[in-house]
Amino acid sequence: MSAQAGTFFIEGIAFWAPTLPGWPLARAAFRGEAEPLAVAAKRPAPELLAPAERRRAPDTVALALEVAAAAVRESGRAADALPSVFTSAQGDLGVNDYMCATLATQPMAISPTKFHNSVHNAAAGYWTIATGCREASTALSAFDASFAAGLLDAAVQCQADARAVLLVAFDVEAVGALGSVTASKGLLACAMVLAPSANERTIAAFEWSLASGPTQAPAYRSAAARTLAGNAMADALPMLEAIAIDAATSSEQVPALALRLSRNLAMVLEPAAFAAGAAEAGR
Repeated sequence: MSAQAGTFFIEGIAFWAPTLPGWPLARAAFRGEAEPLAVAAKRPAPELLAPAERRRAPDTVALALEVAAAAVRESGRAADALPSVFTSAQGDLGVNDYMCATLATQPMAISPTKFHNSVHNAAAGYWTIATGCREASTALSAFDASFAAGLLDAAVQCQADARAVLLVAFDVEAVGALGSVTASKGLLACAMVLAPSANERTIAAFEWSLASGPTQAPAYRSAAARTLAGNAMADALPMLEAIAIDAATSSEQVPALALRLSRNLAMVLEPAAFAAGAAEAGR
């Protein structure tokens, strides 16, 4: 198995959006078995944080910790034993808009807490502190390719080190002056635990490879996914839809994810029998 291709197994998965607050509802909506909420849910309040921290935490941190904790819980693994990859195309645009506006008008009035939350690895920092995790943690951004870059990073780590890795992907609304140069609507976050081998908790198996050539714009299967397409992390949706539908009896090509102009991440969702067979072989 080369560094250009491999297989990973997903053990735990989590999702959060205002109209699909949680993977069970999102999975049902992506399958056409449920409708998104008519009234948007309030942003999550991650239990990992103390009450005062929950109130002060920006949306990015609240989203990231909510899905990270849920995915790890579903995987059955210990949060403090998992290396992690946090990916966000924009980081917290609300906090950064505040920073820019305040520096331009009243620079001495900058809030230390806001400044602390403006860095791109704020969510990763909150996670490692809250869980007591001392494993490696990566926070990255690749603009429109941020989900693909994060997934590739996690998959390569998983393969190279032969150990499970937590992937957390999230983006929020573009606001203020920054909203005129970058587009992102609403709140969206997902997380998954990637493992190098299958076991009784395996949800899905993916073969991945690096490929050349252009990619097409994501094609969403469900109306529920299309309502979230304006978020900067929407590239995650076709993969999540494929996992949710989980109806393939043969290998299924998932839309390729662009990494850069002439390079992309190609993935094939393997049928349930593949993961089951891999888990049995590992016993």
